[in-house]
Amino acid sequence: MTDGPRKWVRRNIAHKFPYTIPQKSRLIVAMRFQSQFAATLLTFAPFAFSQQPAPAPAAPTDASTITVDAKLVIVPAIVRDKHNALVPGLVRDSFVLQVDGKPQAIRYFDHDADVPLTIGLLIDTSMSQRNLLDDERSASASFLDKMLAPDRDQAFLIQFARAATLLQDVTMSRGKLQQALKQVDAAQPSFQQSPNGGNNGSDPNDSQGGGRHGRMGGGAGTALYDSVFLASDEVISKQKGRRALILLTDGDDHGSLKNLPEAIESAQRADTIVYAIYYKDDHPGYGGGGGGPFGGGMGRHGGMGGPGGGGGRGGYGQQHVDGKKILERMCGETGGRVFEVTKKETVDKIYSEIGEELRSQYRLGFSPTADAASEGYHQITLGLAGSAAKSKDEVQARDGYYRR
Repeated sequence: MTDGPRKWVRRNIAHKFPYTIPQKSRLIVAMRFQSQFAATLLTFAPFAFSQQPAPAPAAPTDASTITVDAKLVIVPAIVRDKHNALVPGLVRDSFVLQVDGKPQAIRYFDHDADVPLTIGLLIDTSMSQRNLLDDERSASASFLDKMLAPDRDQAFLIQFARAATLLQDVTMSRGKLQQALKQVDAAQPSFQQSPNGGNNGSDPNDSQGGGRHGRMGGGAGTALYDSVFLASDEVISKQKGRRALILLTDGDDHGSLKNLPEAIESAQRADTIVYAIYYKDDHPGYGGGGGGPFGGGMGRHGGMGGPGGGGGRGGYGQQHVDGKKILERMCGETGGRVFEVTKKETVDKIYSEIGEELRSQYRLGFSPTADAASEGYHQITLGLAGSAAKSKDEVQARDGYYRR
């Protein structure tokens, strides 16, 4: 709601009460009310206290009783056996969780696919991906039809090349999503909503990189990092329940205003898993995987120019890097995976595997202790406990979280 409508509501609320009570009269009324209320309490106090039930013992939090808790950190997890098959049937006591090497109590646990799901599809429309766009459109349409439960799950769509464009904001409408998929590859200049989403991003007050319709990316290039940042920070962070981004790209970034660590951090702050459908076009001149630098190397969570790498922005003239490794880092640190398109592994088949993982998630929650709630980045180690620890099953989960 804009400032105008909010002011209009306040005015009309005021108009419902056009008369005021003189100060002296208000005082008399208040004193009479307080006296009558006190007498009523004295009359019924013995009955009220005698009927007060004893407090019930605290029960462990589960999917049906979880309350709003700003301190609660949710950790989605997938467990696979040595044959790479998903492992069902685990319980809260099957897991052990540490933050920065110190154990944390798991307060919340569920394995419920009915928890609302928000999916963001981020489609690379740069020249290196043109050969796959038709397959991506049809496979994406089929995936959303199968994956989104009516009246519960929702999705949004972003395309990116020189800049990121929000083709469709978060919606439960399959019709709007299908219409937005038909618009993929239409040239638009900035991160903005199409007519389906509302604002067209033409507000002259929008500054570069700021606000929901902030302009990011520019010139020729592929704004992969900007797209992940905007999808996480501006769109999916405001949604409840399970959250996932699916990238369809070769991992190549040229010209983003954000760098790789900033993109990863934005997804982690939004409690969002990132999956990638990796496709490399070997056509001369395109090479998937050049562009965005790691700067100081492959270390994790480094800031701008700081330890851990990622010290520069994506852009031309930078060190050539492997796009698949970029995606593996981004997905690995947020709890997702990279799937590569081949003759056997089609986009359709990969979407089915992603859907199976999303339906098989365990979700664990904990309230960090004082040390684990301090400002900054905290590393999560999630493993198996008890009889589950004796197996060779592997846990796939996010690496950490941020506190402000």
